[in-house]
Amino acid sequence: MLFDTPLTMTGPLRAPAQMLADQSYDGHASVHDEAQAAALGLAGAPIEGPTHFSQFDPLVTSLWGPAWFERGCLSSHFRTMVVEGEQVRASLTTTGHAAARIEAHKADGTPVLVGTASLGPDHGTTELDARRAAQGDPGELFVIDRLSVGMRTDEGVEVSMSHDERNGDSYPFSLADKLQRITEPHPWYTRDGGAASPWGRAIVPMEMLSVLTGRVGAGWPVRTPSLGLFLDLEVRLLDGPVFVDQPYTLVREIVGLSQSRRTESYWTRTTLSDPGTGRPVAEVLLHSGVFKQSYAGYPADRLAP
Repeated sequence: MLFDTPLTMTGPLRAPAQMLADQSYDGHASVHDEAQAAALGLAGAPIEGPTHFSQFDPLVTSLWGPAWFERGCLSSHFRTMVVEGEQVRASLTTTGHAAARIEAHKADGTPVLVGTASLGPDHGTTELDARRAAQGDPGELFVIDRLSVGMRTDEGVEVSMSHDERNGDSYPFSLADKLQRITEPHPWYTRDGGAASPWGRAIVPMEMLSVLTGRVGAGWPVRTPSLGLFLDLEVRLLDGPVFVDQPYTLVREIVGLSQSRRTESYWTRTTLSDPGTGRPVAEVLLHSGVFKQSYAGYPADRLAP
């Protein structure tokens, strides 16, 4: 579909659910725990950023159809945390026949995220392509100082997502649990409805691809105990869909290091591939931040007031 003039589409207000209250890693609760969030001065335990991705699916599929689940890419910079009980509205404005700018806002207009949506194989410059290119020297690091660009891990590790199995300590819920609370249900995600999908099988929702790649811990030598959060996320389907009950191999690579006033952060690209052919199916680019003040060993004179 070609657009001679930009087309803006806006979805309804939705109330995303908090499903990470019981999340743990490295033996302690995460920032999605109310007490841990309060200790960092946050207004509440944030809902995981990828949860908002589902609100864009009805908008982009109305433009690009089922191909979205085969070659779609959402690339997002998270601007404001959302807590349970708040409502969020997604919108997009086309910038070409296969590209759009995306935004999400709370009911009061507070920005939640900005970014790009595109249909491959040519995605152009995505939101995170631009943000990574703008990163300078991270300077001296104290929490992620043992990481380096080019580090790789988990090569050949196999992962899959079923409907009923929980997704580990990092994601203590199943796909079936998620489908009970997802903001935008779709029959293609379910056992019965998946059989009637264009591919004859149930597919993994876009927002759950980062869960699939996060089922197995990366094992990066980040200093702990410390608390982290998602700063940016890009999910790119190369030759999808990603199917429920289908095994995939993965490999992770550090592709960037950075820091801000409150966080040190690292960029991880995880590639999912078909184990039989080695064919890359999807990539997840995650920019993970670690709160400086959450690490007891952080030099006091380097903490922002």
